[in-house]
Amino acid sequence: MKVKVISRDPNDFLRETKKENHKVPRNYDPSLHPFEAAREYVRALNATKLDRVFAKPFIGNLDGHRDSISCISKHPIHLTTLISGAFDGEVRVWDITQKRCMREFVAHDGILQGVVYMPHGNAFLTIGDDKNIKMWKSLTPQFGEEEAPVNTMLSKSVLSAISHSYRDKTFATCGEVCQIWEEGRNEPIKTFQWGVDSMHAVAFNPVQNNLMAVCASDRSVILYDTREAGPLRKVVMKLRANKLAWNPMEAFIFTCANEDFNLYSFDTRNLRQPVNIHKDHVDAVTCIDYAPTGKEFVTGSYDKSIRIFECGKGHSREVYHTKRMQRLTCIQWSLDNKYILSGSDEMNIRIWKARASEKLGPLKPREKAALNYADALREKFASHPQIRRIARHRHVPKHIYNAQQEHRTIHEKEKRKESNRRTHSKKGSVPFVPERQKHVLREEK
Repeated sequence: MKVKVISRDPNDFLRETKKENHKVPRNYDPSLHPFEAAREYVRALNATKLDRVFAKPFIGNLDGHRDSISCISKHPIHLTTLISGAFDGEVRVWDITQKRCMREFVAHDGILQGVVYMPHGNAFLTIGDDKNIKMWKSLTPQFGEEEAPVNTMLSKSVLSAISHSYRDKTFATCGEVCQIWEEGRNEPIKTFQWGVDSMHAVAFNPVQNNLMAVCASDRSVILYDTREAGPLRKVVMKLRANKLAWNPMEAFIFTCANEDFNLYSFDTRNLRQPVNIHKDHVDAVTCIDYAPTGKEFVTGSYDKSIRIFECGKGHSREVYHTKRMQRLTCIQWSLDNKYILSGSDEMNIRIWKARASEKLGPLKPREKAALNYADALREKFASHPQIRRIARHRHVPKHIYNAQQEHRTIHEKEKRKESNRRTHSKKGSVPFVPERQKHVLREEK
């Protein structure tokens, strides 16, 4: 005898969490949900408030240096390894996950000016006030072995910065002149100079291996091609650029940190004016590094704060500060796009989250879906006054708040004065100069 029965998969009509509970069927017809927009707005408002409640960016610190941090460098392959140098010439290698120093030694007499890993990560280079360039193995010496450099190269002039090519065996140093070196040779293979007293920052392009940029003491940023005999071009600004960083996704864009509290993004194809001006710091900007996505960059300043900027926007989306953190000297964005590492004057290296309210660790599928839904709602209602006000609000130290008020007053006064001069002068005698052209003096070729 045959009996026909209906069989159904329980996953079709039972919930994921409690298998005894049945799923509730829903009809998404808009006419049945007249308050859908209002309900979504309330959810977006709550999501924005919770985002600020859970914004706790500080994770921990790496403590151990006996003098101010002068430079840090991230490992090109291992996410957990960081190397740092101090003003007393000491080098330390850190395990970031355990917040532990794995290796320490004095590399140079005087200030350690720069440290950089080689592309393969098996060795790193250090430079100091003693005019020496030293190459060290990445592996910790065995028990009984002395801590000694693999190779030492002597420069004829004082060195202030170093940068290694991302793929080749060449690296560049700058000081009184800009020099190109090879790993296997003890003499520079090329020397560049363009009538400046000294250079204090150099950076290789991560995409175009033969291109690099240098910040010089005559307030200029100079572009070099390692294949050429001389420099390519330079742009002279009103105040000095302290550091610069290349966009890892757009080879023609670089951003320089300036003494006038601003940052300027330039397109190498047109140096007559910056692509964008990034404002918010209230003191000289000393360090900068791009995120591996190329969409954001992080900066450190003498105003004792860290700011995160989106490339296309003129104001920062985030500001980090602590009571004990002093003037920033160096900053790095981790290669997994999740963390920021900063070194400052009070001998501390701090670890921050790149997104202040992000939950660390693995997420369950439903949790991930809920967070994605909250992000989508915040983006949808981002221009609403109430949500925009809550999302933008940040507490800053009193000295930054007062300086911001003062700079705003000065800027408004200058605009008002220029407007009055134009109104009461002969037509065309006071031309309008765009903001992006005010800070660049000239371009030289």
